[in-house]
Amino acid sequence: MGAPGPVGRSDAGTAGSVMAAVPASLPAVVARLRAAGCVFAEEEAELLAAAAGTPAELAALVQRRVAGLPLEQVLGWAAFCGLRIAVEAGVFVPRRRTGFLVEQAAAVAPPHPVVVDLCCGTGAVGAALAARLDGVELYAADVDPVAVRCARRNVPAGVGRVLEGDLDAPLPRSLLGRVDVLVANAPYVPTDAIATMPPEARDHEARVALDGGVDGLDVQRRVATAAPRWLTAGGSLLIETSERQAPGTAAAVTAAGLVARVARSAEVDGTVVIGTRPGR
Repeated sequence: MGAPGPVGRSDAGTAGSVMAAVPASLPAVVARLRAAGCVFAEEEAELLAAAAGTPAELAALVQRRVAGLPLEQVLGWAAFCGLRIAVEAGVFVPRRRTGFLVEQAAAVAPPHPVVVDLCCGTGAVGAALAARLDGVELYAADVDPVAVRCARRNVPAGVGRVLEGDLDAPLPRSLLGRVDVLVANAPYVPTDAIATMPPEARDHEARVALDGGVDGLDVQRRVATAAPRWLTAGGSLLIETSERQAPGTAAAVTAAGLVARVARSAEVDGTVVIGTRPGR
């Protein structure tokens, strides 16, 4: 779910060998995208051309992109951790930085883990963990019905269940005390900062996936408070946050009775607070 900053074009993947299929109008498409402010106009033009079956379809896709829709919503997918994640209009587009959350969660997961992905959005994090971990038992949940619909396309049916509801409310009670890894990319944009976000996010992603309250930490605090009753002894809560907000996120995790530490990747500008339940 919510993270400040633009949707990186590197998240959309690369066009690879589609150049041979690109129509002669590609330079005009590039020029139009560049005029609209698309920084990665060449890459976007190739992806749009590859997705279009006819010149008319290409023109329609370009028009939607120029109108300000995120490229991933125009294409219908986003590349994330080596997967194509289905997205729909209005949903939160998974960011490249969130791959760091996946890496950290995979690193602390035991064999055959029980994993919960709260605020799952399109289910990108859960799907990526299911692809990396053997024998995973996965549960993903989100309050946004459109995001849940996407997540049900992205999470392998034989591996995970996608539930609709507020935070942990829809989780089966049988998971209490059994969860090895609980991940959450909860919204963490301060309410007043939403107006300063790029239009792609501000105007085309659900506000519930962005708005974290006055300081951006309201939903994170709720996740941290709920986590201990679900975690097994030695289980871990992992919350994506920003470098600036990490101390507040860590304080919320500590207040919930977990042992907190902060992991940081300068390469992707990713920050994750990890809280471990004592006992193992």
